[in-house]
Amino acid sequence: MNDLKPVDIVAELDKYIIGQNDAKRSVAIALRNRWRRQQVPDSLRDEIAPKNIILIGPTGVGKTEIARRLSRLSDSPFFKVEASKFTEVGYVGRDVESMVRDLLELTVNAVRAAEQEAVTDKAWRIAEERMLDLLLPKADRGRAEAAGEGGLEVVNTSADAASSTREKLRKMLQAGKMDSRYVDLDVAERNTPMVEIFSNVGMEEMGFNFKDMLGSLLPKNTRRRKIKVPEAMKTMAAEEAQNLVDMDTVIQDAIAKVEQSGIIFLDEIDKIAGNGKGHGPDVSREGVQRDLLPIVEGSTVNTKYGPVKTDHILFIASGAFHTIKPSDLIPELQGRFPIRVTLDALNRRDFVRILTEPKNALLLQYIALLKTEGVELVFSDNAVEKIAEIAEEVNVRTENIGARRLHTLMERLLEDILFDAPDVQDAHLTVDEAYVGQKLKAIKDDEDLSRYIL
Repeated sequence: MNDLKPVDIVAELDKYIIGQNDAKRSVAIALRNRWRRQQVPDSLRDEIAPKNIILIGPTGVGKTEIARRLSRLSDSPFFKVEASKFTEVGYVGRDVESMVRDLLELTVNAVRAAEQEAVTDKAWRIAEERMLDLLLPKADRGRAEAAGEGGLEVVNTSADAASSTREKLRKMLQAGKMDSRYVDLDVAERNTPMVEIFSNVGMEEMGFNFKDMLGSLLPKNTRRRKIKVPEAMKTMAAEEAQNLVDMDTVIQDAIAKVEQSGIIFLDEIDKIAGNGKGHGPDVSREGVQRDLLPIVEGSTVNTKYGPVKTDHILFIASGAFHTIKPSDLIPELQGRFPIRVTLDALNRRDFVRILTEPKNALLLQYIALLKTEGVELVFSDNAVEKIAEIAEEVNVRTENIGARRLHTLMERLLEDILFDAPDVQDAHLTVDEAYVGQKLKAIKDDEDLSRYIL
């Protein structure tokens, strides 16, 4: 991330997202400002708050994809949640603080996995010694242990023989000659009882995780299994990797990552905006907005891993805002999102580029899928233009679902080819303009297109 300038961030986003340059520039600046904040003096660092962003635009134009690619690019903790899932505190449902807890949970798992990956070699060596203990006859082990009793190093023929046997077994194990052999391995089992808590708050609202508490109080049962050596090695290596990782350090690192570089993507924020026409309290709109205020501005959320400060978490909100405006949000929440970017609706030229230019372009995906069947699929330029033309026309005549319309058309277009691919005789298939017109004519001409809408 230190080497990523805003222009580099935009260039990386261009590989996956077509157009929307204003949105890309805004998120690139926000990401670079995080690095800049780490370079300023400590006395000023805590005073610099992230500038949260609202992305405004119809569905399918790239709002979520921009945030997701941004998090992968910067290796930042990222969590996406729909704002419409939340309810006001005191009502049945998820509260807004749960998104911070979920973000931390995901980050702890990611950091723990990275730490376990770092100690894989050491864990494998320990597992290898444990496997040799299982494979080495007990009589030989007994003689070898007896030779060293009393703290004295006693060298005799029995000890040498045991050592020689162990090294021979090690070479055979490493060469894979023991892979077909079975061993008896004690596998730990943690049977957490199925306990359900019925309350007007979710499990995440409790100061501790009830299931974790019960799991730590119950004894750990072990079950002896007869498994092959390779599977036993993987099981023991995983156990040793867990034992080698210091969870206290993992939790501290995860909390630091969340607090300093976490990104929460609040989708469908327009669904919690009131239009002023309702009567009485609305627990899924204004109440949720009021609960969001302290978290977005900066507060401390209690989690089972410890308190987490949200002062420097970047919040990116998005919404279509079809029937309402961002100004319909309560004024206090509007102030927490100072940057507003409007994304453009997609046109025919955008659809052509989406089909062909990104690294994960839709045409490339279908070509790769059919290549697994030995079928070479080729799209002519005129065919791509025709697909884009029909996508634009259908979006205009019905609901505008943006680039998602291309998924609908491509599945309809290639339905027969995908179905017959395993038995097709011709290994080279070309999709031209005439084929596109023939296959998609029904969708284009039918006035009632509701059954084709995703």
